[in-house]
Amino acid sequence: MNTAADAPTDPLATSSSVLLSDAQRSAVARLTEALGADHVVTGRAELLDHGHDTGVDDSPALALALVLPTSTEAVAAVMAIANDLVIPVVPQGTRTGVVGGADAVPGAILLDLTLMNRILRIDVDDQLVTVQPGVITGDLAAAVREQGLFYPVDPGSVHISSIGGNIVTNAGGMRCVKYGVTGDSVRSLTVVLADGTVVRTGHDSVKGVAGLDLTSLIVGSEGTLGIVTQATLALRPLPGEAAGAAALFPTLEDALAAAAETASNARRPSALEMLDQRTIQAINHFNPNAKLPDDVAAMLIVESDEIGRATEDVAEYQRIFESHHAVRIDLARNAAEVDALLEIRRQLHPALYAEFGTLLTEDIAVPRGRLLKLLRVIEQAAAETGAPVATGGHVGDGNLHPIVGYVAGDADSLARAHRAYEQILTRTIELGGTITGEHGVGTLKRSALGTEFSSELLALQIRVKAAFDPRGILNPGKKL
Repeated sequence: MNTAADAPTDPLATSSSVLLSDAQRSAVARLTEALGADHVVTGRAELLDHGHDTGVDDSPALALALVLPTSTEAVAAVMAIANDLVIPVVPQGTRTGVVGGADAVPGAILLDLTLMNRILRIDVDDQLVTVQPGVITGDLAAAVREQGLFYPVDPGSVHISSIGGNIVTNAGGMRCVKYGVTGDSVRSLTVVLADGTVVRTGHDSVKGVAGLDLTSLIVGSEGTLGIVTQATLALRPLPGEAAGAAALFPTLEDALAAAAETASNARRPSALEMLDQRTIQAINHFNPNAKLPDDVAAMLIVESDEIGRATEDVAEYQRIFESHHAVRIDLARNAAEVDALLEIRRQLHPALYAEFGTLLTEDIAVPRGRLLKLLRVIEQAAAETGAPVATGGHVGDGNLHPIVGYVAGDADSLARAHRAYEQILTRTIELGGTITGEHGVGTLKRSALGTEFSSELLALQIRVKAAFDPRGILNPGKKL
């Protein structure tokens, strides 16, 4: 991609630019006047490269332009132009999503927020941090840790995903079982609306119920209601030094019974993750140093970060695992050893990319007591379609990630993968669950919304969208 440093001086002068109509050239000229030539890119290769996230991207649509604002005012200028000319706008961060939420639509403005990447303020006394949306989640966590504070949200993509993306998908991660999802840490937002109006929602105070809770409405809205340009997030005191364990089980029944007892224990873990046999095998192929036994049905990884008692907590988890027939338990006695265990879990996606080639990633959630039934549904979908499926996820809160593999360019392989994917979604809803716990709907799951929601509820949500975005320019074709 072209960055602010190497973008062409005249975005319309390069031979690799897209052939534009007079109206489109006028639109690009207005964007260039508002942002400067260094922040507007129209090269075909760059537009196609930025036309998708990490989900299915066989034929990304060609956008009109990629813009790289550096301030709320610049975003507002872009939105005012887009609204005036009725040009769709697709907000983008680091594009680590897996459901097409950042995919281009034809003729759209791709609004890349990655240059808005400053931590603006850390308030130690009130335990708050104010950031721009392009800040990488792991960088934020490291910065506040230096001030003796803790940002708990820990998605698997923590080192590459951005805060803005986390907010608009309401991302979760491995520590949701104790600390909740991104929205549980959001206090206030600065949002640019579809017509360029700038509003601030929420309060910096712990409590605040004046008016409607628009902050919670923006969180998880996938860029369909407004563009988040600044966020104030709640922090916590640093937890204690973590301890943890990894346990291997001969059956899924044993693993899930152990997980259920651990999650409901008074000694609540700060992470409780599972990997199934196929995922374990893929991680071994991807990382030979993992050396995990791959003849077991499942692996649980657990962490406690309670001050002064993490080691005691893990001893209790060990007792639970042993009572449910764990065949091996590895203890992690300090933070470094715990990080090594969690890194195994974070290798789920890269290992399965290496194993399967191309992926459709599920993000389903059910009440914890129905997880075994859900895993049987996943097994049945794989058997009936012939598509390879491997599963890991957050068993502490009932959120699983079945990952369906297919061969890129093979129509039959892709069709089988989609059948498995859709069968899993449908059966999840029948179990009282949801099609997405933390990744969002994007384009990939829109067809299942009518199964999860009544027509009346869907219509209500569409009316809410229209109130925020009367011309329908904000991330069209996503979320609803």
